[in-house]
Order: sequence, then structure tokens, then C-alpha cells
Amino acid sequence: MIGLLVTLVVVPGAIGDLLNSAGMKRHGEITDWSPLGLLRLSRDLLHNFYIMASIPAMAISFFALMALLSASDLSFAVPITASSYILETALAKYYLKERVDWRRWVGTTLVAIGIACLSI
Repeated sequence: MIGLLVTLVVVPGAIGDLLNSAGMKRHGEITDWSPLGLLRLSRDLLHNFYIMASIPAMAISFFALMALLSASDLSFAVPITASSYILETALAKYYLKERVDWRRWVGTTLVAIGIACLSI
């Protein structure tokens, strides 16, 4: 059960982050932080397929995290969900075509080692 909950936190969360990133790359940089600018931003994002598709993925991840926290210790649940960083780095490189240099891969590897230490 715990493994399923971890998967339901990590995979939809990573997909939601990927979709958010893709949507915001298509939208462009936010430069107008005025109240009217934020209203326009909200309108634009409500019409952005990637942003709207990310919402259910992030909701699944959030509610799975709530269930995981009710079934396990915080000191286990939150660090183990850091495995999303590994998945997100790979998705960023291969789906979003981001440049992921060796330093980011070293950092990702260190996260993986930390997660492995948690599972021992």
C-alpha cells in the first residue's frame, strides 16, 4: 500500500510539473504583476491546455501525499517522494529537451543515493 501511495505521489506530481513547465514555456515570462496583469494571466492560463491538464495530475499527487502521511511517518514520506526529482530531471531532458549538464546529473544521483539510504 505504501509503495502504491509513493507512486501516486511521484508520478502524477512529476507529470503535473512537466505539464506546468510546458504550459508556462508556451505562455512566456510573466512581467506584469499588477492586479489587471494577474487577471489577464489567470484568463490566459485557464485557456492553456498544458496548465489545465496539470491540475488533475497535481490533485492526485496531493491527495496521495495526504494518504501517505496518514499511513507513514513524515520523516519517511517526504524524503521518499524526492524520487520525483529523478523522474522530473529525466523528463525535462527527454521531453522538454532541456540541457541537463553533468552537475545536475550528479545532484540527481545524490538524491537517488539518499532515497536508497532511506529504504534500507
